[in-house]
Amino acid sequence: MTTRRSFLKTGALAVAGATILPDSLFAAPKKLERVGVQLYSVRDAMKLDPKGTLKKIADAGYHHVEHANYIDRKFYGFPAKEFKKILEDLALKMPSGHTVMTAQHWDESKQDFTDAWKYTVEDAATMGQKFVISPWLDEKVRTDLDALKRTMEQFNKCGELCQKSSMKFGYHNHNFEISTKVGDITLYDYIIQNTDAALVAQQIDIGNMLTTGGHALDFINKYPGRFESMHVKDEIKVAPHGGDDTESCILGQGIMPVKEIVKAGSKKGGTSLFIIEQEAYQGKDPVESVKIDLQIMKKWGY
Repeated sequence: MTTRRSFLKTGALAVAGATILPDSLFAAPKKLERVGVQLYSVRDAMKLDPKGTLKKIADAGYHHVEHANYIDRKFYGFPAKEFKKILEDLALKMPSGHTVMTAQHWDESKQDFTDAWKYTVEDAATMGQKFVISPWLDEKVRTDLDALKRTMEQFNKCGELCQKSSMKFGYHNHNFEISTKVGDITLYDYIIQNTDAALVAQQIDIGNMLTTGGHALDFINKYPGRFESMHVKDEIKVAPHGGDDTESCILGQGIMPVKEIVKAGSKKGGTSLFIIEQEAYQGKDPVESVKIDLQIMKKWGY
């Protein structure tokens, strides 16, 4: 039987031993980083054959996907439980998804979200999502300060709603957040500054902002820790079209310092979810393009 004396002696030795062990043994574990693909990258194929396309995505080496199609409580035509089973059979997970939230999803008379939005959050939770991301801001809201304030309040309230299901609400930028000004700051600055970091994640799309003069590194340095998710893109210069003068391409083949931005997101931006998105292909097959993108990310250590 262990005596008190031997117990104390053993404890003293353990403490002494701990002083010479490397600090890394007691350091907090490195945050888990995931690489996925936004299914908008293969949107045409998903319309024609969602199951077959998802299999190709899995065969390409992906383990995570992000949806961009949720209509009438269905993901790409499948109810949540059925779509989750399709993903599970392919060893795929969906930690994130895009569904536009508007002012109409808030019932002012009830001071609560509409059933339609509650179902959106409920189905996201069924899918095992960690983020429920809205990728748009209505044009009428962008330049109306009162409407903007109400929208930011709604964002924070949605963060509280998502939190009940161990998820987080998020916002995804395009290019208008850079070109639109709110006083002497950009709309993107306003959104970041007026949402609660504990409730609302920012998914920074590093390519979308480029055409209107936005540089991801500037925002990551300005708001460290705020970008829990990132849309990883590269861009090439093209003839102006629809307000853009760039389009996405295979990673490493464009004009952006993508590797540097991804590293900054990991080290300083608080990014744990890196979502590859390629919307233009320069004549290449979309599935093959995102397969190459993943291989490049792996070469970069992700």
